[in-house]
Amino acid sequence: MNETRYSPCLRLHADDNILVARVEVPEGAKVPVGDQAGPGNGSTAELAATDRIGLGHKMATVSIEVGEPIRKFGQVIGFATRAIQPGEWVHTHNVEAGALELDYAHATDVPEPPQPISGRTFPGYRRSNGRIGTRNYLGIVSTVNCSATASKYVARAFDEDLLADFTNIDGVVPLVHQGGCAMQYGGEDHQQLARTLAGFAKHPNIGGYLVLGLGCETGQGSFLTENHGLVQLQLPSTAGEPMPLVMNIQDEGGLRKTVDRAVGVLKEMLPEVNAVERTEIPVAELILGTECGGSDGNSGVTANPAVGIASDLLVAHGATSILGETPEIYGGEHLLTRRAISREVGEKLVGLIDWWKDYAGKFGAKIDNNPSVGNKLGGLTTIYEKSLGAIAKGGTTALKEVYRYADPVTARGFVVMDTPGYDPASITGMVAGGANVLIFTTGRGSCFGCKPVPTIKIASNTPMYERMIDDMDVNAGRILEGASVEEIGREIFEEIIAVAGGKQTKSEAQGIGEEEFCPWPIGPVL
Repeated sequence: MNETRYSPCLRLHADDNILVARVEVPEGAKVPVGDQAGPGNGSTAELAATDRIGLGHKMATVSIEVGEPIRKFGQVIGFATRAIQPGEWVHTHNVEAGALELDYAHATDVPEPPQPISGRTFPGYRRSNGRIGTRNYLGIVSTVNCSATASKYVARAFDEDLLADFTNIDGVVPLVHQGGCAMQYGGEDHQQLARTLAGFAKHPNIGGYLVLGLGCETGQGSFLTENHGLVQLQLPSTAGEPMPLVMNIQDEGGLRKTVDRAVGVLKEMLPEVNAVERTEIPVAELILGTECGGSDGNSGVTANPAVGIASDLLVAHGATSILGETPEIYGGEHLLTRRAISREVGEKLVGLIDWWKDYAGKFGAKIDNNPSVGNKLGGLTTIYEKSLGAIAKGGTTALKEVYRYADPVTARGFVVMDTPGYDPASITGMVAGGANVLIFTTGRGSCFGCKPVPTIKIASNTPMYERMIDDMDVNAGRILEGASVEEIGREIFEEIIAVAGGKQTKSEAQGIGEEEFCPWPIGPVL
Protein backbone atom coordinates (compact mmCIF):
# COMPACT_ATOMS: atom_id res chain seq x y z
CA MET A 1 0.00 0.00 0.00
CA ASN A 2 1.24 3.52 -0.80
CA GLU A 3 1.11 5.08 2.67
CA THR A 4 1.48 8.62 1.29
CA ARG A 5 -1.73 8.22 -0.68
CA TYR A 6 -3.96 5.90 1.28
CA SER A 7 -5.32 6.59 4.73
CA PRO A 8 -5.21 3.61 7.09
CA CYS A 9 -8.96 4.10 7.59
CA LEU A 10 -12.02 4.57 5.38
CA ARG A 11 -15.05 6.78 5.80
CA LEU A 12 -17.82 4.88 4.02
CA HIS A 13 -20.52 7.56 4.06
CA ALA A 14 -20.65 11.28 4.77
CA ASP A 15 -23.14 10.68 7.63
CA ASP A 16 -20.91 8.17 9.43
CA ASN A 17 -19.39 9.00 12.81
CA ILE A 18 -16.84 6.20 12.58
CA LEU A 19 -13.99 5.16 10.30
CA VAL A 20 -13.19 1.56 9.34
CA ALA A 21 -9.58 0.37 9.57
CA ARG A 22 -8.23 -1.03 6.33
CA VAL A 23 -4.98 -1.93 8.12
CA GLU A 24 -4.14 -2.30 11.79
CA VAL A 25 -3.83 1.17 13.36
CA PRO A 26 -1.44 1.40 16.34
CA GLU A 27 -2.43 3.39 19.42
CA GLY A 28 -1.36 7.01 18.96
CA ALA A 29 -1.18 6.81 15.16
CA LYS A 30 -2.45 9.87 13.27
CA VAL A 31 -5.36 9.11 10.95
CA PRO A 32 -6.64 11.50 8.25
CA VAL A 33 -10.33 12.29 8.79
CA GLY A 34 -11.96 12.87 5.41
CA ASP A 35 -15.49 13.80 4.47
CA GLN A 36 -16.06 11.00 1.95
CA ALA A 37 -15.17 7.39 1.29
CA GLY A 38 -12.24 6.49 -0.91
CA PRO A 39 -8.44 6.62 -1.18
CA GLY A 40 -6.94 9.61 0.60
CA ASN A 41 -10.35 10.76 1.88
CA GLY A 42 -9.70 14.22 0.43
CA SER A 43 -8.76 15.84 3.75
CA THR A 44 -5.63 16.90 5.63
CA ALA A 45 -7.34 16.92 9.07
CA GLU A 46 -5.95 14.25 11.39
CA LEU A 47 -7.13 12.38 14.45
CA ALA A 48 -4.97 10.39 16.86
CA ALA A 49 -6.14 6.86 17.63
CA THR A 50 -6.50 6.55 21.41
CA ASP A 51 -6.61 2.74 21.15
CA ARG A 52 -5.23 0.10 18.85
CA ILE A 53 -7.74 -0.29 16.00
CA GLY A 54 -7.60 -3.75 14.41
CA LEU A 55 -8.16 -4.50 10.73
CA GLY A 56 -11.88 -4.11 10.01
CA HIS A 57 -12.60 -2.42 13.35
CA LYS A 58 -14.06 1.04 13.91
CA MET A 59 -12.73 4.33 15.30
CA ALA A 60 -14.91 7.25 16.39
CA THR A 61 -14.43 10.51 14.49
CA VAL A 62 -16.48 12.71 16.85
CA SER A 63 -17.69 12.68 20.44
CA ILE A 64 -20.64 10.32 20.82
CA GLU A 65 -22.83 10.60 23.92
CA VAL A 66 -24.56 7.75 25.74
CA GLY A 67 -27.56 6.56 23.75
CA GLU A 68 -26.52 8.29 20.55
CA PRO A 69 -26.50 6.21 17.34
CA ILE A 70 -23.38 4.78 15.76
CA ARG A 71 -23.52 5.15 11.98
CA LYS A 72 -21.80 3.03 9.31
CA PHE A 73 -22.79 2.91 5.63
CA GLY A 74 -24.91 5.97 6.51
CA GLN A 75 -27.17 3.70 8.61
CA VAL A 76 -27.60 3.11 12.34
CA ILE A 77 -25.70 0.02 13.48
CA GLY A 78 -26.16 0.47 17.25
CA PHE A 79 -26.12 2.89 20.16
CA ALA A 80 -23.38 4.05 22.52
CA THR A 81 -23.58 2.53 26.01
CA ARG A 82 -21.13 5.11 27.34
CA ALA A 83 -19.55 8.32 26.12
CA ILE A 84 -17.10 7.70 23.26
CA GLN A 85 -14.33 10.16 22.45
CA PRO A 86 -12.84 10.95 19.02
CA GLY A 87 -10.12 8.45 18.14
CA GLU A 88 -11.56 5.78 20.45
CA TRP A 89 -12.14 2.18 19.45
CA VAL A 90 -15.86 1.55 18.85
CA HIS A 91 -16.98 -2.01 19.52
CA THR A 92 -18.97 -4.29 21.82
CA HIS A 93 -17.51 -2.74 25.00
CA ASN A 94 -19.21 0.59 24.28
CA VAL A 95 -22.00 -0.22 21.80
CA GLU A 96 -25.27 -2.18 21.96
CA ALA A 97 -27.74 -3.02 19.21
CA GLY A 98 -30.77 -1.34 20.78
CA ALA A 99 -34.12 -0.98 19.03
CA LEU A 100 -34.46 0.46 15.55
CA GLU A 101 -37.45 2.30 14.14
CA LEU A 102 -37.38 1.38 10.47
CA ASP A 103 -39.55 2.84 7.73
CA TYR A 104 -40.19 0.01 5.27
CA ALA A 105 -41.73 2.31 2.62
CA HIS A 106 -42.63 -0.69 0.47
CA ALA A 107 -41.90 -0.38 -3.25
CA THR A 108 -41.18 3.36 -3.05
CA ASP A 109 -37.66 3.22 -4.50
CA VAL A 110 -37.84 0.52 -7.17
CA PRO A 111 -34.79 0.83 -9.45
CA GLU A 112 -35.16 0.96 -13.20
CA PRO A 113 -34.19 -2.35 -14.84
CA PRO A 114 -30.52 -2.46 -15.80
CA GLN A 115 -29.58 -2.04 -19.44
CA PRO A 116 -29.95 -5.56 -20.87
CA ILE A 117 -26.79 -7.38 -21.92
CA SER A 118 -27.10 -10.28 -24.35
CA GLY A 119 -24.93 -12.70 -26.28
CA ARG A 120 -22.72 -14.01 -23.46
CA THR A 121 -22.61 -17.78 -23.08
CA PHE A 122 -20.74 -20.48 -21.17
CA PRO A 123 -20.35 -24.24 -21.75
CA GLY A 124 -22.91 -26.03 -19.59
CA TYR A 125 -25.15 -29.10 -19.54
CA ARG A 126 -28.61 -28.82 -21.09
CA ARG A 127 -30.93 -31.37 -19.48
CA SER A 128 -33.88 -33.00 -21.22
CA ASN A 129 -36.32 -30.86 -19.20
CA GLY A 130 -34.62 -27.67 -20.38
CA ARG A 131 -32.82 -26.84 -17.14
CA ILE A 132 -29.07 -26.27 -17.23
CA GLY A 133 -26.31 -27.68 -15.07
CA THR A 134 -22.79 -26.53 -14.36
CA ARG A 135 -21.62 -29.94 -13.12
CA ASN A 136 -22.63 -33.58 -13.79
CA TYR A 137 -22.91 -35.80 -10.71
CA LEU A 138 -24.68 -38.97 -9.69
CA GLY A 139 -26.50 -38.56 -6.39
CA ILE A 140 -27.51 -40.89 -3.58
CA VAL A 141 -30.37 -39.22 -1.69
CA SER A 142 -30.58 -40.55 1.85
CA THR A 143 -34.08 -40.12 3.26
CA VAL A 144 -33.00 -40.57 6.87
CA ASN A 145 -29.87 -40.70 8.99
CA CYS A 146 -30.39 -44.45 9.35
CA SER A 147 -29.43 -44.90 5.68
CA ALA A 148 -26.51 -42.44 5.74
CA THR A 149 -23.79 -45.07 6.24
CA ALA A 150 -25.15 -47.20 3.40
CA SER A 151 -25.22 -44.14 1.15
CA LYS A 152 -21.60 -43.37 1.93
CA TYR A 153 -20.57 -46.97 1.30
CA VAL A 154 -22.23 -46.84 -2.11
CA ALA A 155 -20.43 -43.61 -3.02
CA ARG A 156 -17.05 -44.99 -1.93
CA ALA A 157 -17.40 -47.83 -4.43
CA PHE A 158 -17.11 -45.29 -7.26
CA ASP A 159 -13.42 -44.45 -6.97
CA GLU A 160 -11.26 -42.77 -9.62
CA ASP A 161 -10.46 -46.08 -11.28
CA LEU A 162 -14.13 -46.98 -11.71
CA LEU A 163 -14.99 -43.54 -13.09
CA ALA A 164 -11.88 -43.25 -15.28
CA ASP A 165 -13.78 -44.19 -18.44
CA PHE A 166 -16.63 -41.77 -17.69
CA THR A 167 -14.88 -38.43 -18.07
CA ASN A 168 -18.07 -36.35 -18.23
CA ILE A 169 -19.11 -37.45 -14.72
CA ASP A 170 -17.78 -35.30 -11.86
CA GLY A 171 -18.40 -37.93 -9.19
CA VAL A 172 -20.94 -39.71 -7.02
CA VAL A 173 -22.13 -37.67 -4.05
CA PRO A 174 -23.89 -39.13 -0.98
CA LEU A 175 -26.50 -36.63 0.23
CA VAL A 176 -26.68 -37.67 3.88
CA HIS A 177 -28.03 -35.79 6.89
CA GLN A 178 -29.01 -36.16 10.56
CA GLY A 179 -32.81 -36.13 10.28
CA GLY A 180 -35.62 -37.84 8.41
CA CYS A 181 -37.66 -39.21 11.30
CA ALA A 182 -39.22 -38.27 14.67
CA MET A 183 -41.29 -35.51 13.06
CA GLN A 184 -44.95 -35.05 12.20
CA TYR A 185 -45.85 -36.92 9.02
CA GLY A 186 -46.90 -34.35 6.43
CA GLY A 187 -46.10 -31.52 8.86
CA GLU A 188 -44.10 -28.39 8.09
CA ASP A 189 -40.76 -29.98 8.98
CA HIS A 190 -41.49 -33.06 6.85
CA GLN A 191 -42.61 -30.93 3.92
CA GLN A 192 -39.49 -28.77 4.12
CA LEU A 193 -37.17 -31.78 4.25
CA ALA A 194 -39.00 -33.33 1.30
CA ARG A 195 -38.63 -30.10 -0.72
CA THR A 196 -34.93 -30.10 0.05
CA LEU A 197 -34.28 -33.74 -0.84
CA ALA A 198 -36.36 -33.48 -4.02
CA GLY A 199 -34.65 -30.22 -4.94
CA PHE A 200 -31.26 -31.94 -4.86
CA ALA A 201 -32.47 -35.07 -6.64
CA LYS A 202 -33.95 -32.98 -9.46
CA HIS A 203 -31.10 -30.46 -9.52
CA PRO A 204 -29.68 -30.03 -13.03
CA ASN A 205 -26.20 -30.74 -11.66
CA ILE A 206 -27.41 -34.26 -10.83
CA GLY A 207 -27.52 -36.44 -13.95
CA GLY A 208 -28.95 -39.49 -12.17
CA TYR A 209 -29.91 -40.43 -8.64
CA LEU A 210 -31.09 -43.14 -6.30
CA VAL A 211 -33.21 -42.59 -3.17
CA LEU A 212 -31.99 -44.73 -0.28
CA GLY A 213 -33.92 -45.21 2.96
CA LEU A 214 -34.18 -47.55 5.92
CA GLY A 215 -37.87 -48.35 5.38
CA CYS A 216 -39.69 -47.38 8.57
CA GLU A 217 -38.80 -43.66 8.77
CA THR A 218 -41.31 -40.79 8.69
CA GLY A 219 -39.58 -39.31 5.65
CA GLN A 220 -40.47 -42.12 3.28
CA GLY A 221 -38.92 -42.23 -0.17
CA SER A 222 -42.37 -42.90 -1.55
CA PHE A 223 -43.45 -39.49 -0.22
CA LEU A 224 -40.88 -37.93 -2.54
CA THR A 225 -42.01 -39.88 -5.59
CA GLU A 226 -45.69 -39.27 -4.95
CA ASN A 227 -45.50 -35.59 -4.02
CA HIS A 228 -42.44 -34.19 -5.80
CA GLY A 229 -42.45 -35.81 -9.20
CA LEU A 230 -39.10 -37.55 -9.08
CA VAL A 231 -38.40 -39.20 -12.43
CA GLN A 232 -35.67 -41.80 -12.82
CA LEU A 233 -33.62 -42.65 -15.88
CA GLN A 234 -35.41 -45.37 -17.83
CA LEU A 235 -32.72 -48.03 -17.92
CA PRO A 236 -33.24 -51.80 -17.80
CA SER A 237 -31.60 -53.69 -14.97
CA THR A 238 -29.35 -56.66 -15.60
CA ALA A 239 -32.10 -58.90 -14.23
CA GLY A 240 -34.63 -57.54 -16.69
CA GLU A 241 -36.69 -55.90 -13.93
CA PRO A 242 -37.51 -52.19 -13.66
CA MET A 243 -34.70 -50.19 -12.12
CA PRO A 244 -35.68 -49.00 -8.64
CA LEU A 245 -35.89 -45.32 -7.79
CA VAL A 246 -36.30 -45.95 -4.06
CA MET A 247 -34.44 -48.67 -2.17
CA ASN A 248 -35.01 -49.47 1.50
CA ILE A 249 -32.48 -51.36 3.61
CA GLN A 250 -35.19 -53.34 5.39
CA ASP A 251 -36.68 -54.51 2.09
CA GLU A 252 -33.32 -55.40 0.54
CA GLY A 253 -32.28 -57.60 3.47
CA GLY A 254 -29.74 -55.44 5.27
CA LEU A 255 -26.95 -53.00 4.66
CA ARG A 256 -24.57 -55.18 2.65
CA LYS A 257 -27.20 -56.39 0.21
CA THR A 258 -28.53 -52.86 -0.18
CA VAL A 259 -25.08 -51.43 -0.91
CA ASP A 260 -24.32 -54.14 -3.46
CA ARG A 261 -27.60 -53.65 -5.31
CA ALA A 262 -27.34 -49.85 -5.19
CA VAL A 263 -23.82 -49.96 -6.63
CA GLY A 264 -25.09 -52.17 -9.43
CA VAL A 265 -27.96 -49.82 -10.20
CA LEU A 266 -25.72 -46.75 -10.33
CA LYS A 267 -23.19 -48.57 -12.52
CA GLU A 268 -25.95 -49.11 -15.05
CA MET A 269 -26.60 -45.35 -15.04
CA LEU A 270 -22.99 -44.41 -15.79
CA PRO A 271 -23.08 -44.63 -19.62
CA GLU A 272 -26.28 -42.60 -19.90
CA VAL A 273 -25.16 -39.91 -17.43
CA ASN A 274 -21.75 -39.75 -19.10
CA ALA A 275 -23.31 -39.26 -22.54
CA VAL A 276 -24.24 -35.62 -21.83
CA GLU A 277 -21.74 -33.05 -23.09
CA ARG A 278 -21.27 -29.36 -22.46
CA THR A 279 -22.87 -27.00 -24.96
CA GLU A 280 -23.07 -23.22 -25.13
CA ILE A 281 -25.67 -21.87 -22.68
CA PRO A 282 -26.80 -18.23 -22.25
CA VAL A 283 -25.56 -16.60 -19.05
CA ALA A 284 -29.23 -15.70 -18.51
CA GLU A 285 -29.85 -19.25 -17.30
CA LEU A 286 -27.48 -19.07 -14.34
CA ILE A 287 -28.88 -19.00 -10.80
CA LEU A 288 -26.35 -17.64 -8.31
CA GLY A 289 -26.59 -18.39 -4.59
CA THR A 290 -24.76 -15.89 -2.36
CA GLU A 291 -23.55 -16.49 1.19
CA CYS A 292 -21.22 -14.85 3.69
CA GLY A 293 -19.55 -16.82 6.48
CA GLY A 294 -16.82 -16.02 8.94
CA SER A 295 -17.44 -12.34 8.16
CA ASP A 296 -15.37 -9.45 9.44
CA GLY A 297 -15.67 -5.67 9.56
CA ASN A 298 -14.46 -5.37 5.99
CA SER A 299 -16.82 -7.98 4.47
CA GLY A 300 -19.41 -5.27 3.94
CA VAL A 301 -16.76 -2.90 2.59
CA THR A 302 -15.00 -5.10 0.04
CA ALA A 303 -16.20 -8.64 -0.74
CA ASN A 304 -19.96 -8.20 -0.35
CA PRO A 305 -20.28 -4.97 -2.39
CA ALA A 306 -18.07 -6.51 -5.08
CA VAL A 307 -20.40 -9.53 -5.21
CA GLY A 308 -23.22 -6.99 -5.50
CA ILE A 309 -21.61 -5.66 -8.67
CA ALA A 310 -21.40 -9.22 -10.04
CA SER A 311 -25.02 -9.79 -9.04
CA ASP A 312 -26.12 -6.68 -10.94
CA LEU A 313 -24.19 -7.84 -14.01
CA LEU A 314 -25.88 -11.24 -13.87
CA VAL A 315 -29.30 -9.60 -13.58
CA ALA A 316 -28.46 -7.40 -16.57
CA HIS A 317 -27.73 -10.60 -18.50
CA GLY A 318 -31.16 -11.96 -17.51
CA ALA A 319 -29.90 -14.32 -14.79
CA THR A 320 -30.93 -14.75 -11.14
CA SER A 321 -29.13 -13.88 -7.91
CA ILE A 322 -30.34 -15.23 -4.54
CA LEU A 323 -29.75 -13.52 -1.19
CA GLY A 324 -30.36 -15.80 1.81
CA GLU A 325 -29.72 -15.71 5.59
CA THR A 326 -32.88 -13.94 6.78
CA PRO A 327 -31.53 -13.37 10.34
CA GLU A 328 -28.63 -11.51 8.70
CA ILE A 329 -30.98 -9.24 6.77
CA TYR A 330 -32.50 -8.08 10.08
CA GLY A 331 -31.77 -4.40 10.64
CA GLY A 332 -31.28 -3.75 6.94
CA GLU A 333 -34.55 -5.10 5.58
CA HIS A 334 -35.91 -1.58 5.05
CA LEU A 335 -33.37 -1.07 2.27
CA LEU A 336 -34.77 -4.12 0.47
CA THR A 337 -38.49 -3.44 1.00
CA ARG A 338 -38.04 -0.09 -0.75
CA ARG A 339 -36.56 -1.94 -3.74
CA ALA A 340 -39.35 -4.54 -3.80
CA ILE A 341 -41.34 -4.53 -7.04
CA SER A 342 -44.59 -4.48 -5.04
CA ARG A 343 -45.89 -4.03 -1.52
CA GLU A 344 -46.76 -7.74 -1.52
CA VAL A 345 -43.13 -8.73 -2.10
CA GLY A 346 -41.90 -6.27 0.54
CA GLU A 347 -44.41 -7.54 3.09
CA LYS A 348 -43.29 -11.13 2.44
CA LEU A 349 -39.81 -10.12 3.58
CA VAL A 350 -41.07 -8.31 6.68
CA GLY A 351 -43.22 -11.35 7.46
CA LEU A 352 -40.10 -13.51 7.45
CA ILE A 353 -38.37 -11.15 9.89
CA ASP A 354 -41.38 -11.32 12.20
CA TRP A 355 -41.46 -15.13 11.92
CA TRP A 356 -37.79 -15.31 12.92
CA LYS A 357 -38.35 -13.07 15.95
CA ASP A 358 -41.14 -15.38 17.12
CA TYR A 359 -39.20 -18.54 16.25
CA ALA A 360 -36.11 -17.45 18.19
CA GLY A 361 -38.24 -16.34 21.14
CA LYS A 362 -39.75 -19.83 21.51
CA PHE A 363 -36.29 -21.07 22.48
CA GLY A 364 -35.39 -18.14 24.72
CA ALA A 365 -33.13 -16.68 22.02
CA LYS A 366 -33.13 -13.42 20.09
CA ILE A 367 -32.79 -12.87 16.38
CA ASP A 368 -29.96 -10.43 17.18
CA ASN A 369 -27.80 -12.97 19.08
CA ASN A 370 -25.24 -12.37 16.39
CA PRO A 371 -22.46 -11.59 15.40
CA SER A 372 -20.54 -14.75 16.25
CA VAL A 373 -17.33 -14.87 18.25
CA GLY A 374 -15.22 -14.78 15.10
CA ASN A 375 -17.31 -11.95 13.60
CA LYS A 376 -16.65 -9.83 16.68
CA LEU A 377 -12.94 -10.55 16.57
CA GLY A 378 -13.03 -9.34 12.96
CA GLY A 379 -14.68 -6.04 13.91
CA LEU A 380 -18.44 -6.65 13.59
CA THR A 381 -20.23 -5.22 16.61
CA THR A 382 -23.98 -5.73 16.11
CA ILE A 383 -26.33 -7.72 13.90
CA TYR A 384 -27.36 -4.46 12.22
CA GLU A 385 -23.80 -3.82 11.10
CA LYS A 386 -23.46 -7.40 9.90
CA SER A 387 -26.79 -7.30 8.05
CA LEU A 388 -26.11 -4.01 6.29
CA GLY A 389 -22.87 -5.45 4.98
CA ALA A 390 -24.44 -8.80 4.09
CA ILE A 391 -27.27 -7.42 1.95
CA ALA A 392 -24.70 -5.66 -0.24
CA LYS A 393 -24.30 -9.05 -1.96
CA GLY A 394 -27.72 -8.43 -3.49
CA GLY A 395 -26.51 -5.48 -5.53
CA THR A 396 -28.79 -2.59 -6.45
CA THR A 397 -31.53 -4.01 -8.69
CA ALA A 398 -35.21 -4.46 -7.82
CA LEU A 399 -36.25 -7.23 -5.41
CA LYS A 400 -38.40 -9.48 -7.60
CA GLU A 401 -39.57 -12.21 -5.22
CA VAL A 402 -39.23 -13.79 -1.77
CA TYR A 403 -39.15 -17.60 -1.49
CA ARG A 404 -39.60 -20.18 1.23
CA TYR A 405 -36.65 -22.37 2.10
CA ALA A 406 -35.84 -24.82 -0.72
CA ASP A 407 -38.69 -23.62 -2.94
CA PRO A 408 -37.91 -23.75 -6.68
CA VAL A 409 -36.62 -20.34 -7.77
CA THR A 410 -38.35 -19.41 -11.01
CA ALA A 411 -38.09 -15.60 -11.13
CA ARG A 412 -35.32 -13.88 -13.04
CA GLY A 413 -33.45 -11.07 -11.30
CA PHE A 414 -32.63 -10.41 -7.63
CA VAL A 415 -34.58 -12.54 -5.13
CA VAL A 416 -34.48 -13.47 -1.45
CA MET A 417 -34.81 -16.98 -0.03
CA ASP A 418 -35.68 -17.57 3.62
CA THR A 419 -32.68 -19.44 5.04
CA PRO A 420 -30.93 -19.46 8.42
CA GLY A 421 -27.60 -17.75 8.90
CA TYR A 422 -25.83 -21.09 9.45
CA ASP A 423 -23.87 -21.50 6.23
CA PRO A 424 -24.36 -25.22 5.41
CA ALA A 425 -28.11 -25.07 6.08
CA SER A 426 -28.50 -21.79 4.20
CA ILE A 427 -26.65 -22.95 1.10
CA THR A 428 -28.46 -26.30 1.14
CA GLY A 429 -31.75 -24.42 0.78
CA MET A 430 -30.52 -22.27 -2.11
CA VAL A 431 -29.11 -25.26 -3.98
CA ALA A 432 -32.39 -27.15 -3.46
CA GLY A 433 -34.08 -24.09 -4.97
CA GLY A 434 -31.94 -24.39 -8.09
CA ALA A 435 -28.74 -22.38 -7.52
CA ASN A 436 -26.14 -23.78 -9.93
CA VAL A 437 -23.20 -21.56 -8.89
CA LEU A 438 -22.36 -20.37 -5.37
CA ILE A 439 -20.45 -17.35 -4.05
CA PHE A 440 -19.17 -17.47 -0.47
CA THR A 441 -17.59 -14.32 0.99
CA THR A 442 -15.47 -14.48 4.12
CA GLY A 443 -13.24 -12.28 6.23
CA ARG A 444 -12.07 -14.72 8.86
CA GLY A 445 -11.63 -17.60 6.41
CA SER A 446 -13.60 -20.65 5.26
CA CYS A 447 -12.97 -23.97 3.53
CA PHE A 448 -16.59 -24.48 2.49
CA GLY A 449 -17.66 -26.52 -0.54
CA CYS A 450 -21.02 -27.92 -1.61
CA LYS A 451 -21.31 -30.83 -3.99
CA PRO A 452 -22.93 -30.90 -6.51
CA VAL A 453 -22.60 -27.10 -6.98
CA PRO A 454 -19.24 -25.28 -7.23
CA THR A 455 -18.48 -22.69 -4.54
CA ILE A 456 -16.35 -19.61 -5.30
CA LYS A 457 -14.83 -18.16 -2.12
CA ILE A 458 -14.10 -14.44 -1.91
CA ALA A 459 -11.67 -13.05 0.70
CA SER A 460 -12.49 -9.65 2.22
CA ASN A 461 -8.88 -8.86 3.15
CA THR A 462 -5.44 -9.67 1.81
CA PRO A 463 -3.80 -11.09 4.98
CA MET A 464 -6.44 -13.83 5.21
CA TYR A 465 -6.36 -14.43 1.46
CA GLU A 466 -2.61 -15.02 1.59
CA ARG A 467 -2.85 -17.13 4.75
CA MET A 468 -5.57 -19.35 3.24
CA ILE A 469 -4.48 -19.17 -0.39
CA ASP A 470 -5.39 -22.84 -1.01
CA ASP A 471 -9.02 -22.10 -0.11
CA MET A 472 -9.65 -18.62 -1.53
CA ASP A 473 -10.57 -18.02 -5.19
CA VAL A 474 -10.66 -14.21 -5.37
CA ASN A 475 -9.05 -11.53 -3.20
CA ALA A 476 -11.49 -8.64 -2.71
CA GLY A 477 -9.08 -7.28 -0.10
CA ARG A 478 -7.37 -5.47 -2.96
CA ILE A 479 -10.16 -2.88 -2.63
CA LEU A 480 -8.54 -1.80 0.64
CA GLU A 481 -5.32 -1.27 -1.32
CA GLY A 482 -6.77 0.91 -4.07
CA ALA A 483 -8.66 -1.36 -6.46
CA SER A 484 -12.24 -0.26 -7.14
CA VAL A 485 -15.28 -2.22 -6.03
CA GLU A 486 -16.44 -2.29 -9.65
CA GLU A 487 -13.11 -3.74 -10.83
CA ILE A 488 -13.25 -6.61 -8.34
CA GLY A 489 -16.96 -7.09 -8.99
CA ARG A 490 -16.30 -7.59 -12.69
CA GLU A 491 -13.51 -10.02 -11.83
CA ILE A 492 -15.96 -12.00 -9.70
CA PHE A 493 -18.50 -11.97 -12.54
CA GLU A 494 -15.91 -13.40 -14.92
CA GLU A 495 -14.99 -16.04 -12.33
CA ILE A 496 -18.64 -17.04 -12.06
CA ILE A 497 -18.81 -17.56 -15.83
CA ALA A 498 -15.54 -19.50 -15.88
CA VAL A 499 -16.56 -21.76 -13.00
CA ALA A 500 -20.00 -22.35 -14.51
CA GLY A 501 -18.18 -23.48 -17.64
CA GLY A 502 -16.09 -26.05 -15.78
CA LYS A 503 -13.20 -24.19 -14.12
CA GLN A 504 -12.43 -25.97 -10.85
CA THR A 505 -12.75 -23.98 -7.63
CA LYS A 506 -10.31 -24.26 -4.73
CA SER A 507 -12.81 -26.28 -2.68
CA GLU A 508 -13.45 -28.64 -5.60
CA ALA A 509 -9.71 -29.15 -6.06
CA GLN A 510 -9.54 -30.37 -2.45
CA GLY A 511 -12.60 -32.61 -2.74
CA ILE A 512 -14.64 -30.57 -0.26
CA GLY A 513 -18.42 -30.71 -0.33
CA GLU A 514 -19.76 -34.10 0.75
CA GLU A 515 -20.26 -33.23 4.42
CA GLU A 516 -21.94 -29.87 3.88
CA PHE A 517 -25.39 -31.10 2.86
CA CYS A 518 -27.45 -29.80 5.78
CA PRO A 519 -31.26 -29.59 5.50
CA TRP A 520 -32.69 -27.05 7.94
CA PRO A 521 -34.95 -28.69 10.58
CA ILE A 522 -37.48 -26.22 11.99
CA GLY A 523 -39.70 -28.42 14.13
CA PRO A 524 -39.33 -30.47 17.31
CA VAL A 525 -37.62 -33.85 17.37
CA LEU A 526 -40.35 -36.13 18.69
